[in-house]
Amino acid sequence: MASSLTYEAGSYRDREGRVFYGPEGAVLRALSKTALDEWQAVAAAKFFQQAQSAGQVVRTRTADQQLWAGLASESATWAGVLEHERIPFVSYPYEWSFGMLQDAALLQLDLLRAALADDFTLKDGTIYNVQWIGTRPVFIDVVSFEKLVPGQPWAGYRQFCQTALFPLMLQAYLGIGYHPLLRGKLDGITPAECAKLFSDWSHLFHSGVLTHVWLHARLQGASAVRDCNLRSELPRAGFDKNLIAGNAAGLTKLIRRLKWNVTSHWSGYAGHNTYTSADAERKARFVKAAAAETPLKLAWDLGCNTGDYSRIVAEHAEQVVAMDYDHASVERLYQTLKAEGNSAAARKILPLVGNVADPSTGLGWRGKERKALWERGTPDLILALALIHHLVIDAGIPLQELLQWLAGLKSRLVIEFVDRHDPMVQQMLRNRRDQSADYTPELFERWLREYFDVLRQEPLESGSRTLYYARPKT
Repeated sequence: MASSLTYEAGSYRDREGRVFYGPEGAVLRALSKTALDEWQAVAAAKFFQQAQSAGQVVRTRTADQQLWAGLASESATWAGVLEHERIPFVSYPYEWSFGMLQDAALLQLDLLRAALADDFTLKDGTIYNVQWIGTRPVFIDVVSFEKLVPGQPWAGYRQFCQTALFPLMLQAYLGIGYHPLLRGKLDGITPAECAKLFSDWSHLFHSGVLTHVWLHARLQGASAVRDCNLRSELPRAGFDKNLIAGNAAGLTKLIRRLKWNVTSHWSGYAGHNTYTSADAERKARFVKAAAAETPLKLAWDLGCNTGDYSRIVAEHAEQVVAMDYDHASVERLYQTLKAEGNSAAARKILPLVGNVADPSTGLGWRGKERKALWERGTPDLILALALIHHLVIDAGIPLQELLQWLAGLKSRLVIEFVDRHDPMVQQMLRNRRDQSADYTPELFERWLREYFDVLRQEPLESGSRTLYYARPKT
């Protein structure tokens, strides 16, 4: 059994509870004796049982004895093993839209306040402890809950600020996109770094900047605070859980009020493009026929815009990752799905901010702490609709290399070629000195058929766009 277990490289930070993958994709968490005792107390607590029932915390149970035996042989350290519900597709905060990061932060604060009421707390505050099932945020690090030690502060406050609060404030108040900042450093944006961005005195008028940014940065840099033993000094000063609860309530109020003015050219693309209504209907039928051909566990919609075709595929797939580089489009899709509540689309579609020309790669320790996009699940079907002209002409990716990359994913493909006579392509070519000489229908078809078996193709009525359904050559 031990040989069938795979260690999750991203869980090395907590030595008391490490994650493994078992047979048939089982997600296991091995616990030390200390962590097991803590877990048993947490599992019996009213707040935790209510959170699990509400779907706020990942479903967790004691693992079968057979799996436990496999992990026990791995190390004498482990005293028990839990089994978690598997998250359909793992994602990271640097791929989430503003509303997703906001809702993940609010969930974490709600859980902290509920835990405090039962004399528990969270020992950390990183927003990476949240994942998604469709558009529902789920807290996954159950061993982060621990018994509250009277007089001790919330140890996760700084992590929460760095990975959730500061990114949200920068986007809402200054219009600074947080995705490259979070992707650049997994520990997030430090108080000192954030204070430099909120450098003008007028920024003090923004709610939370003085307290959570400027004062936080000053205190972090003060030698008297760094040298102080907070574990012994705070209880003497009368610090108690009501202060933590008050801080969490204040953070909740602040984050709920943060707004981002969501505007972009692409978020309105569906109503301003070169498609006729007949083209749109024919395209929808083509995508539906491809999606319905065989059952799909996972599908990708690359360049999803506002998710019209993601919805079609979701009727035939267990999970759809809908990705677009335009933050506003993804935010609009997320808010629309969220408003639908428990609809099938809201349960199955995961909207993500991502650029195919610069996709999420392996990050962190040994490049394995956060996985590359293609390492988190192999899609059965990929949609690349009205996308490749942007990648080849705007981003400069050679057309042949793009098709090679798609073929390497070993997934069926629905792809759209927009020829050089299309008004949008003509506009893009004005900015290309080399005129993207490899972007022709002849070369596209030649290379597509070199790497794929083309099962169907259909020109659209407008005459400048052709759809292809293909599977990679074996």
